[in-house]
Amino acid sequence: MKSLRNTTSKYITCIAIVWAFCLASCTKEYQDPSRAKTDVALTTQQGLTAVAIGLQRVYTLNRTGVMFNSVAANGFVTNEFSLLNSGNIPELQLSTGGAAVDGTNTILFNLWTSANKIIYDADLVITNAGNLGDKGYASGLIAYSSLFKALAIGNLSQYWEKIPDGTGKNVAFITRAAGFSKAIAVIDNALSTITANPISSGFNSNVPNINIVNTLHALKARYALFSGNYSLALTEANAVDLTRASSFNFDATSPNILFTIISSNNVFQPSNVNLGLTGTYVPDAGDKRIPFYTIFAGSPVATIRMSGFAASTTTPFPIYLPGEMTLIKAEVYARQPDLTNALTELNRVVTKTTDVYGVTAALPALTGTYTQQQLLDLIYKHRSIELYASGLKIEDMRRFNQPVTGRKRNFFPYPFQERDNNPNTPADPSF
Repeated sequence: MKSLRNTTSKYITCIAIVWAFCLASCTKEYQDPSRAKTDVALTTQQGLTAVAIGLQRVYTLNRTGVMFNSVAANGFVTNEFSLLNSGNIPELQLSTGGAAVDGTNTILFNLWTSANKIIYDADLVITNAGNLGDKGYASGLIAYSSLFKALAIGNLSQYWEKIPDGTGKNVAFITRAAGFSKAIAVIDNALSTITANPISSGFNSNVPNINIVNTLHALKARYALFSGNYSLALTEANAVDLTRASSFNFDATSPNILFTIISSNNVFQPSNVNLGLTGTYVPDAGDKRIPFYTIFAGSPVATIRMSGFAASTTTPFPIYLPGEMTLIKAEVYARQPDLTNALTELNRVVTKTTDVYGVTAALPALTGTYTQQQLLDLIYKHRSIELYASGLKIEDMRRFNQPVTGRKRNFFPYPFQERDNNPNTPADPSF
């Protein structure tokens, strides 16, 4: 991405200007951040590239991006995080939970608006890239934009009972299950495009931090699992090369927002060394993922702080973890039920000592005979540890039938800005 910084700087400046106008409602007609006064930018490789590359900025941008707000919203309602300062009202609402969370919550508003903005911009690229003469470069644009579109749809579907079926005015809503199916369809279109015209090296050089094909398969495995399509989830998880990393990268001018928040020690930190887990789900003694994700720092008394993917200004944030793919396989086998293979895959995570991101439990293998429910409980436990602060736990809690009392919300209310501007906005969930 650094290679594009000079050529796209004028487009990035436009993003900041237009962003302020886009916050009124996700269902208004967004203005494309790469446009000057006409659609000319959408007919050029440079213009389309600027819009595509800008998707990561919207996804990870400061406290308005999907990344921070997804991690924060999920972390508070699933007890991964503890609030440090009750003056942070949006975080206080989520930390309190229940009826305290309403349509005024700016964390939810930013998550909602940023996700819909990404969908809008991604659609511009996907629709127009096919007109370029360089089909390999166009394929990269479509696949890369589809990756972010799928992530945006997936995030909305994880947190709300229904989501908008597109962008524009007075958009109709679809169920979250249909949302996951829609995300999979977006990925399928991208994979078909790549099959017809492999991504050119010219485009891949723009995004060296992301293995696009691997990431598409990983996201498809995730959303297939969330959809209950277990055979598809297994097929897609097996298609992912676990030795290849795909992450959002940061630098001094575009820092990791999680580190910025954590280093202030004024918003939230991990609930405790057990990552908020209780009972039989408490991490095993010696689990090396605990010192990976947490540290004790500060003076005069050291307190628990988040490390892992919030360790520094430049720490990359994974789009998916290799362990997620392995645990998808374990869960699919457990639900079939194929308990032998489920335990084999689970033990790959439990005993893992090497990982492209350093997330390793390094524990002794689980031995003995387990019932299906016991294996599912163990898989949930290790997903909660392996995927800590990834924004995925609330979906896991529902899927593994964890007691509702163990979380502070089940689904989120719709932002008031959406309700005020779209008469199709559904009723808020009771919890």
